[in-house]
Amino acid sequence: MKSPICEKLGIEFPLFAFSHCRDVVAAVSKAGGFGVLGAVGHTPETLEMELTWIDEHVDGKPYGVDLIVPTSMDDIAGSLTPEEIAARVPEAHKRYVEQILAAHGIPTHDLWDGQIAANFGDNLRASGASAQLDTAFRHPIRLVVNALGVPPPFMLEGARQRGILVGALAGARQHAIKHAELGLDVVIAAGGEAGGHCGEIATMVLVPEIVHALKDHPEIAVLGAGGIVTGRQMAACMAMGAQGVWTGSVWLTTTEAETHPVIKEKMLTAGSNQTVRSRSRTGKYTRQLRSPWTDAWQAPDAPEPLPMPMQGLVSGPALNKIDRLALAGDAGAKALSTYWVGQGVGLMNESVSARTVVFDFMRDFAEAAERLAGFLDA
Repeated sequence: MKSPICEKLGIEFPLFAFSHCRDVVAAVSKAGGFGVLGAVGHTPETLEMELTWIDEHVDGKPYGVDLIVPTSMDDIAGSLTPEEIAARVPEAHKRYVEQILAAHGIPTHDLWDGQIAANFGDNLRASGASAQLDTAFRHPIRLVVNALGVPPPFMLEGARQRGILVGALAGARQHAIKHAELGLDVVIAAGGEAGGHCGEIATMVLVPEIVHALKDHPEIAVLGAGGIVTGRQMAACMAMGAQGVWTGSVWLTTTEAETHPVIKEKMLTAGSNQTVRSRSRTGKYTRQLRSPWTDAWQAPDAPEPLPMPMQGLVSGPALNKIDRLALAGDAGAKALSTYWVGQGVGLMNESVSARTVVFDFMRDFAEAAERLAGFLDA
């Protein structure tokens, strides 16, 4: 394709695939798209292993890395130890979580045994993300993306020194303008339909709004994102001025994906109305599968979710236990199971290989482009 972002990155098709699974990343890049590994769950040591594996299996094709360095977090996150932070989790929130689990037959006597501090990730701090980035820079990555807010200076400076493109997600026009002022190469216009952390403006509105806001910055590639799981949706984004699309949810049900089996089964049968935008998981709004867990946090008697990263210390131990028990067949845990996914889940009805997804996008895109061209035929 002739999209400028394809020329900059040396790719055939501007389909960007965010995934925590290295197999998906490699498969997408080899098929002509651009795989991006989500690094937030890794230590520098495990990230080194994942990237080394990708280097060995991607056949020299380009790929990237995605980090989460929030622009704003609860002030205590930067100055206290994980144990000190854990001690500040309100008892009322712990009791509420216990109430949710108990209502579904899940014992809670061991729920907080060292688990709160264990769920505090250093990766959300600048120091932890910097260590991850140092690891990533030892590999031939072509793009680094910050998933929450403006990329920190160490990310920009390190990437610039190495000729690596820098991108960030934007959920509103003003976010995109801030990214442009910093000189970013890629702005991902992530609509509210997206899985994971997202804003509230729909993709159909956000993409042209951001494209227009950056009209004086033709050097910046805008990617559409949010609920995109087909090539015709990709064509719609590019018709509105995007140079490609950023996708995440569609890869969760591929055969390579390491998605929890119970969650994968739920996704394959879920409708697009079975997701919810909630602060119950991280403290910031994320879109995820609706379940009794998310419903409980929207009940009138529910406590207000805590700021990031505190809410993750409340939800992490519970959701980890739910996942373990669901895998063992516990009915209550299966019901509570939830995971990040976008509204496009209603179109994700079959588990196929990541390579097949890429080729389906290509075919679907071409057919959509032909339909559009048909409207102009004399």
